[in-house]
Formats: sequence, C-alpha cells, structure tokens
Amino acid sequence: MSTRLRELIRSVRACKTAAEERALVAKESAAIRASLKDAESQYSHRNVAKLMYLHMLGYPTHWGQMECVTLIARASFPEKRIGYLGLMVLLDERQEVTMMVTNTIKNDLKHRNHFIAGLALCALGNICTAEMARDVAPSVASLLHSKNSYVRKKAALCSVRIVKKVPDLADEFVHGTSELLSDRHHGVLLCAVTLALELCVLDQVHVTHFRKHVPVLVKILMSLIRAGYSAEHDVGGHADPFLQVKLLRLLAKLGAGDADASDAMSDVLANVASNTDGSKNAGNAILYEAVNAIIGTESVGGLRVLAVNILGRFLGNKDNNIRYVALNTLAKVVAVDTQAVQRHRHTIVECVKDSDVTIRRSALQLVYALVNDSNIKTLAKELLDYLGVADVEFKSDLTRRIAQLITKYAPDRRWHVDTMVELLIKGGSYVAEEEARDFVVLITNSPELQGYAGRALFRAAFESEQHSNRFQLSAVAAWVLGEYGDGVVAQSTRLQGEVNTVIAEADVVKLLESILGDYHAPPAVKQVAITALAKLGTRFKTQTSAVRGAMGKVGTSANVELQQRASEFCGIFDRGPALAVPLLERLPPFVMKSKEALHGVAGRGKHEGTAVPSAPGGGGGGGGVGDLLGDLTGLDDSLPSAAAGGTAGGADLLGDLMAGYDATPGYAATPTGASVDPLADLMGGMSMGGTSTQPTTTAAADPFAGGAAPADPLGDLMGTGPPSLVPQTRPQPAADPLGDLMGGIAATPAAPPPMNAATPASAAALDGGPLSKSFVAFAKDGVEVSFVCEKPDPMDPSKTTVTATTMNRGGVPLLGYVLQAAVPKTMSLSMRAASGDSVPATGAGRVTQRLDVTNSQHGTKALAMRLRLAWNAGGAAVVEQATVDFPPGL
Repeated sequence: MSTRLRELIRSVRACKTAAEERALVAKESAAIRASLKDAESQYSHRNVAKLMYLHMLGYPTHWGQMECVTLIARASFPEKRIGYLGLMVLLDERQEVTMMVTNTIKNDLKHRNHFIAGLALCALGNICTAEMARDVAPSVASLLHSKNSYVRKKAALCSVRIVKKVPDLADEFVHGTSELLSDRHHGVLLCAVTLALELCVLDQVHVTHFRKHVPVLVKILMSLIRAGYSAEHDVGGHADPFLQVKLLRLLAKLGAGDADASDAMSDVLANVASNTDGSKNAGNAILYEAVNAIIGTESVGGLRVLAVNILGRFLGNKDNNIRYVALNTLAKVVAVDTQAVQRHRHTIVECVKDSDVTIRRSALQLVYALVNDSNIKTLAKELLDYLGVADVEFKSDLTRRIAQLITKYAPDRRWHVDTMVELLIKGGSYVAEEEARDFVVLITNSPELQGYAGRALFRAAFESEQHSNRFQLSAVAAWVLGEYGDGVVAQSTRLQGEVNTVIAEADVVKLLESILGDYHAPPAVKQVAITALAKLGTRFKTQTSAVRGAMGKVGTSANVELQQRASEFCGIFDRGPALAVPLLERLPPFVMKSKEALHGVAGRGKHEGTAVPSAPGGGGGGGGVGDLLGDLTGLDDSLPSAAAGGTAGGADLLGDLMAGYDATPGYAATPTGASVDPLADLMGGMSMGGTSTQPTTTAAADPFAGGAAPADPLGDLMGTGPPSLVPQTRPQPAADPLGDLMGGIAATPAAPPPMNAATPASAAALDGGPLSKSFVAFAKDGVEVSFVCEKPDPMDPSKTTVTATTMNRGGVPLLGYVLQAAVPKTMSLSMRAASGDSVPATGAGRVTQRLDVTNSQHGTKALAMRLRLAWNAGGAAVVEQATVDFPPGL
C-alpha cells in the first residue's frame, strides 16, 4: 500500500545520512512506479504529490510526468488541481509532453466551473509555448470579457504570457484590455494595467491607442490617493501601492514624447509626489515611480525640481538600496536638468565616501556628470581628497577621470599645473601615461609657468623620494627639469604668491641622481633622468663635473641601455660645447589640441600621443617639424604625411627625449620603429631595434609615446643602430663631418635594401600617403565606437593596429561595458585590455581598446570584422552586434 505524503516527508527528515535518504527515495520511487501501472488507481493524486516533493528534493521524476496528463483529463476538481499543479512543477515549456495537454486545456477554458477555467489559465501562464499560444489565444481573449472577476484577472495575466511568446497575437487582446482598464475590481485592474504595459512595449501603435485612456487612469490613481483606510488593500498606510506603482509606470510610458498626455497627468503626479509618505518602503516605492514618471514625460520644470528634491531625500535615507536607486535616477536627470541636481551636490559628494562599494561607484559617476566650469575647483578638491583614501580598484579610473575633468574645465593654467601636480602625488602609479603627456604639453606651451611648474614638480619629487610607486611624478619632474632647469633655479621666473623655495643647480642635479640611483625606478624613468641630466650639463656650468660624475656611475650600470647611453653622453661632452650645446638644446613647444578635440570622437587612446612640436620660425626647404613628428595626439583624422624628402628641423637633433616611456612600473615600452638614419635614436627612448620606411615621419616630440625614433643626422654614436632605408647614393663615411665620435667603436653600416623592393604600403608612406584612417564603426542610441586604423610596420602591410574608442552621448552611464570582436579565419586578432569597464554619460569620458589585426591575404581580401557590444544601462542589459565596414586600402 502506498504511503501518505506526510509520512514520506517525515521519513525523509528522519534520515541521518545522504545514503539513507537515497535508499528511502529509491524504495518509494519503486512503489510509485508500481502504483502508476494501475490505470484505475485511487492513489494517483497522492503519487503525483509525492513526485512533486521528490522533484523539489532534486531527484529525477521524468518517468512520472504522464500521470499529470492523466489527472488533468479527469473530471474531478481535486484531481485536476493536483494534475495542473504537477504539470507546472514537473514540466516546463521545453517538454514535448505539454503538447499532449493542449486540447484538454482548451476544453477546461470553456468549463462552467470558473475554478477549473482558472486552473487552465494558471497552467498556460506558466508553461505556454508559442504553438500552444496560437491554439488557445482566441479562447483566452474571450475570457477577458467574462462576468467573473476571478476569470478576468487570470485571463489578463495569461494574455501577458501569450503576447510575449507570440507578439503577432497582440492585436487580439487590445480591445479586451481597454475594457478592463475601467474595471472596479483592484485585482482585475492591476492585471489589466500589466497587460497594457506589455502591449505598449511591443508596439508604439498600442501606445497611441492607450493614450486616450489617460483621463481614466488619472482618475483611478487620484481615487487611490484620496481613498480612506481599507483593510483589504492597505499596505503600510497606502491604498493598494502595487496598483499605484503599475499605474504610474503606464502613465510614464503613455506620457513619453506627448505633451498633451503629460499635461493631463501632471496634476496627479504632483499630488502623488507631494502627499505620499516616504517613511515606509511602500511609500518610497510609490515616490520612486512618481519620480520616474515625471522624468520620463514632458513635465514642466517645477515638477522636475520636485522629483529631484524627492531623490535628494532618498540620498539621506539609511537604506543603501534607496540611496543606490536615487543615485542611478539622478544620473538620468542630469541630462535633462543639471541645475536641479546641482542643489544636492554636497550630499552626492558625501556618498562618494560611503562604505558600500556600489554606492561609491554610482556617486562617482554622478559627480563626473555634475562637474562644470563653475564648480571644477570645489569638486576637483573633493575628488583629490577621496583619491588619497580610495580603494585600489577605483584609483585607476578615478585618476583618469580627474585628469580629464581638469583638462576640460580648468579656469587657468596655473591652477591646472597645481592640480595636476597634486594628482601626480596622490595618484602615484595609477596616473595614466596619456594624462602625464597632456601635462607635459601644457607646460611646454606655457612659457610663463615653466619655471613655476618645474619648482612645483621639484618639491613634489623631492618629498616623494621615499614613495616607490610615484614613477609618473618622477618621470614628469625629470623631463621638465631637464628642459627648463635653468628657469627653475632663476629668481626672475617666480610668480606672485608662489611658495618661496630656493632651489640651487646642485639640488636639481642631486634629485636627478637620486632617481638614477633608485633601484625601485623602472629603466624607462631612469632613461628620462639621464637624458635630463645630460641636458643640464650644458646649462649648469658649475655642475659640469657633477654631471660627468653621475654619468660615470651610470656607465657601470647593469642595464645595457643606460650604460650605453651614459657612454654616448660622455662622448658628446668630450667633443666640447660646439657639439653638445646644439645637440642638447631645448625642444620647441608642442602644439596643443583644443578642448573640443581632446574630447572629440576620436578620443585619446592608451597608446596615442599628445602633441606635435610647432615648427621653428622661418620656413626652409623640406618638411617642417610638425610634418616630421606627425600628429602625436592621434586626434586628427586628416593627419598629413611627411614629405618624402627634405631636411629635418632643429628638433631632429634633439630627438625623442622620453620615447618608449611606459607608465607601468618596472617595464619600458617597446618602440614600434627606429630612425631611418643608420645613426638612429641618439636622444630617443634608447631603443635600437625596428625599421621604418618613412624617412621623415617620427614621433620625436612625444615625451612618453613609444613611437619611431627621430631622424637624427648625428645618429647612433655607438654605431649599433640598424641599417636604414635610404637611397644607395649615400655619402661615404669619409665625408661625414662628425666621424666616429667614439673612436672607432662604430660598426660598419649594413648595405641598404633596394628602394624598389618596398611594398605598396611602404611606397605610399614614402610618397606622403595617409598614416592612419579614422571612421565610426558603430553608432546607435547615443553609443558611438570610432576606429583609428594605423599600419605599425610599413614594410608589412598585412598588420593593422586599430584603436577603438567608445563614447556615450546618452544620459545614462554604461556599466559593465564589454567590446568583443571576431575576424574571418584568414585573419588573426589580438585584443589588449580596455581602459575601463564603464562609459560615462553625456560624453564625459570614453573607453579605449587596442586591437591588432593581421590579414594573411592582404591585397586579395579586405579587412573584415564583426563587433559584439554588451553593457548595462539603467538596470537593463543591452547587447548589440555590428559589422565593420573598413575603408579601402587597409
């Protein structure tokens, strides 16, 4: 005899081990199988109930699914109830067994007993498939007009499932839904509003249809607000808050983009926002939906201010969930009414210091959007104070955002310099390479601030000697001291109100020596310091011996690059001032990009440069300095190529003071090319490898980018440079006025390759063809992905470097942003890590990512790529795909 369900539950709970439980379940399953063989068994409902219990315990019960179908077909209501319950628990829409009950369900929908019809509607609402939906849709639509409110309510909920599965059937339910919106039963009305919302989401045509019901919906909502106490519907002192929330959501959908509908609901929205008590969660839920409705509709300014004030009260709530919701909603309001949100700026900034990481992240996103010209000083100070105590996972993105905001909204250059120095101190190694480059560009273009900036950096670097993670500060300080050291020590360059710090020439030299002697400092920083020290050797006449002594110490370094460069500098000094002074002269100022360009479509990629030097006065034959150095910012889509011929300007003698510098501690960036001169890279980033087919196009003036080394007529004094691609009618060594400065150490240069062996890509580069191509690869709903394509190796046109820059022009920040790419089998793709995983709203920032593509069939098949973008916006997950149309020639 079969045991009762209660006895089975008691026996399972009494089991002391898992093995004992499994044995009991196996025994009971065998008994149920034996009972199922008896078609007329009076215990069928008991067996199905026990199967549901075993299913909830995690044991397989597929062998008993047919018993559910059998019970549903019986006439008895208790058996039908157990059968439908088993159908919903043991099966889902993927099971083929569901097709066997379609006819039974259709019959039960027409049953005179409204409870049986309700069982059928519940089952459809849980396991209805697309095929079943098409079969039962007419029957369900007719039940929307049933006289029984119990059936109407369940029919409306079942209709939601049907229109989700088969959107084409939505028109069958529009008329019935319109009738239900006038129903007086709260349950029916709640289900009708839910169905109307789903229909509006499916098709804009339905939004237009339901807009004529706005007065009715407003009347219902107003009656709920004014309703007295009702035990049946009261929750936390509010009359049916579930229905109020649904009505507000539907009104927000109907009022979006329609001024007349928005005017019709403005009074009731103001009433809800003003009279709802927010002391309990039910009231807060209503207020939150009212705020969303006000923001989403064409409301007047007064209503928006009221909504923002409600969110401001939410920010002061002790519940973190309410504060998080308020921050995310305020992020949407910023794009509509920034001034209203500015009133709560202090509260928002306080949220940045919250203990909850999600609150801090949301508050930071909102603060970024609030910054403007009038409050940059206040908010920058708050953000810098927070940077000192921020978690490690925040610092990288936080420093990048602060630097961007400073660059965009700085009221004057002196404040810009002071704030960037403080950022370098507090940000440490988290300051991005590109932001340090931008700072250097600013200093080179501010002659009146060069001495001031040098002294500020000297003090910061001197006080930070014991901090081994401030390599960006050390690098920038060394670069500025090397270029403008004479102005740093000069009293004439002091500004009004500046800290009275007396800096002697010996102090500057000692600081650079300390950087060279710091075993924590990466080689790239030491390369900057030794070059800066060499420059000061020609300007600090009293420190020549100290500089030579420091060079001698570096000459014994274990680092081959430093050792070689120290020897080269000593060789330069041995030849006297006639060679050293012009060779180590000051770099010309770099051309700054406008603020609009810095924050334009192309953006600033992680490996892009920052500026180009301005051409020296007087034009001569050959390419200017700007042509030689190219557009190091990577922001100019129409980048001119250097001329194939011509002589280099004075900046070529100086080369790239800090080429190859990398912000990552302990590593030096690998240069992507070398000089076209066999004596290449005298002052560059100490890179001796690589070749280039562009004899007059270099990245010489970019103080940090690892681009090509300069075309230096003095060349590699150690004779270790690679052979260059120059015409074979080159001068003989005897004609070289400089000769072998190191006394016969130079190696014999290799024979140059024939010029006619150049690939089409290299020939295009030599002829002045474009160095890069920029275009928009994806644009939708305010999200824009732009590509900057470059050929890193002109001798190998099959390789393309793509810098993808994502910008969000919408009002909602993109969180969890991921960019994925795929190429055909004939191509290979390598993706670097993105600069961040969130894209701020309103174009306040961008995310960059580098992609390296190799086309093995270059010239036969064009580049092809497919993108997949995923992000979370306003709590909704979004996935987009796009095919990239590359310009011809890549």
